[in-house]
Amino acid sequence: MNFNTCEMPHNKEEESYQQYLRLGGIINEQDCKSALERAQSATTFNKTFKGHAKDIARIANIELHNIEKEDILDPRVKLYVTLREDDKPEGSQNHHGQMGDKQLFVEALRMMGDTESVDKMIKAFPHIFKKNIPNKEIPEKAI
Repeated sequence: MNFNTCEMPHNKEEESYQQYLRLGGIINEQDCKSALERAQSATTFNKTFKGHAKDIARIANIELHNIEKEDILDPRVKLYVTLREDDKPEGSQNHHGQMGDKQLFVEALRMMGDTESVDKMIKAFPHIFKKNIPNKEIPEKAI
């Protein structure tokens, strides 16, 4: 995994999104693409949300890189913070901003293609993810 960029792991965008869905992802394609672009270009990140990511990763035994350096912050944390800062659009029934911190962190890991860390999260928090274990099938409709 490249910890210097915040991009989906494959070259083809559509293929990357399909891989994200196979990993159990539930965020819609437009929101995924937007979050990845914003996370990559962002230069400052909410300290509280960074702290949440750091604590969640520590409990799940996930090693984060450059957690204290804004300019080279771990892209999984950048993406999580970007997703956490999103507001639910008016008139929207479901939105990733309504997810809990651990659920949203896993979505960021899935978007980055970090299957090893997704597995660690599922093992560390089985009470949260017992129904979200990926079955490699693409869900009918992402939120």
